[in-house]
Amino acid sequence: MEFLHSMVRIRDIDESLNFYCNLLGLEEVRRYDNEGGRYTLIFLQAPGDDGGQVELTYNWDVPETYGNARNFGHLAFAVDDIYEVCERLQDGGVTINRPPRDGRMAFVKSPDDISVELLQKGEPLEPKEPWKSMESTGSW
Repeated sequence: MEFLHSMVRIRDIDESLNFYCNLLGLEEVRRYDNEGGRYTLIFLQAPGDDGGQVELTYNWDVPETYGNARNFGHLAFAVDDIYEVCERLQDGGVTINRPPRDGRMAFVKSPDDISVELLQKGEPLEPKEPWKSMESTGSW
């Protein structure tokens, strides 16, 4: 058995690619436009990781609103420097819902309200400001 991908539906390709690629750091590895089905599939993966991918699904004709369904938990990524990633996301306008107060774990949300967990690779980093005194906000 081989894990292939997790799929999340998106409302706006540009907004989603900005979040997942420019801010989070994933890379687009494949794209498929289906004229007959009127949808686009975009496959992303972490640089240097040949494992599972994230599939973004965009339906062309139906503007959908995706609520806060709790039946899908979250996507999780190990990062080299959790503080640097959170700073880049925050500078890009992303709210850090659960800051990395412990130098180990943080949560943010995608433009389509998908929770994304960030985990520090290896040992936690030394807790530091502004993260260690930052309050959680919203849900994750």
